[in-house]
Amino acid sequence: MHMMLSALVHSRAGPEALAATLSALVTGVAEGVVADAVVIVEQESETIELIVEATGATCAFVRPGDDPWSTGAALARRDWFLCLEAGDIPLEGWIGAVDRFAFIAEREGYPIGRLARRVPDWREWLRERVGRLSRDIRAGDIVHRSRLDRATARRPRIAGVEAQILRQPASQPDRDLAAAG
Repeated sequence: MHMMLSALVHSRAGPEALAATLSALVTGVAEGVVADAVVIVEQESETIELIVEATGATCAFVRPGDDPWSTGAALARRDWFLCLEAGDIPLEGWIGAVDRFAFIAEREGYPIGRLARRVPDWREWLRERVGRLSRDIRAGDIVHRSRLDRATARRPRIAGVEAQILRQPASQPDRDLAAAG
């Protein structure tokens, strides 16, 4: 039995990056892992809204200064979330890795699982390594709803998840598309 989760996709890149991420999640939907998707945006974009509607996802608008993951979680149907940035592609084997994490999370009390990120150059590799040390929620994390509650301020235990995410090169930001269109 698979862990059912909601995908939270923070879309700060162009529509091509969002489409790539949502397409990559189709396997998770077919396998019964991804129950729903919430696309988190900072401003309106007709193109993004068309992609969201076409995929059956939900759109959440985040206000400046608000936490995008909490904003998306408010509209999500599940208690576990796969947090992604538009352009992130979970690589082969991620569904099994999510299942293994679910077993560990339930038995040993891990509220966050962190997927590894395959990066193209040494600067990104260094940022990835430093980011792994952070206790903040980030793209590539599997997070329980309770961790998004600011009242639970204890430092969470984070389990490494044996799956990778490939970050696609970012396309033109949504606000640049809106200005051009």
